[in-house]
Amino acid sequence: MADLTPRQQRLLEMLRDDREPITGTRLAEACEVTRQVVVHDIAVLRAAGIDILSTPRGYWLQTSENTDVRPTHILAVCHRPDQTADELFTLVDHGITVLDVTVEHPLYGELHGSLHLSSRKDVEWFMQQCARSSATFLSSLTDGHHLHNIAYPSHQRLQEAIAELRRIGIQVFE
Repeated sequence: MADLTPRQQRLLEMLRDDREPITGTRLAEACEVTRQVVVHDIAVLRAAGIDILSTPRGYWLQTSENTDVRPTHILAVCHRPDQTADELFTLVDHGITVLDVTVEHPLYGELHGSLHLSSRKDVEWFMQQCARSSATFLSSLTDGHHLHNIAYPSHQRLQEAIAELRRIGIQVFE
């Protein structure tokens, strides 16, 4: 990593030292630069082969210690926007981590957003951010149809979560 600037090296150190995602604002304040400079520096770090995820809670350095090694599954679902919290709470309550969301857009193709939600606290934070920003969910582009890449603790817990989603009126396609 000899080609990295001192600031980029500092960002990398901060990401290595923290076990939770760090917001771009917090990184910018620590480096005394704008958030846009941090976005650029993160892009440079990624181009250098460093696996940095961008999640709703901030930037997160992927390491062997924090990579989820549980089985994964693509869950195809459809629901109204007002059912999003119920969907996410149901999944995390069954020990499932919602890694991301993907929609198939007719013009742009596959659109993808990292989530990494594994607890009620994570879901509450995500929903608060959605409300504060007035952002719409990716699924609003596809009439509620979307995919979640999930990590699950056991096949039984996955099946229980799917049954609960269906019970509360969320369509699940297998």
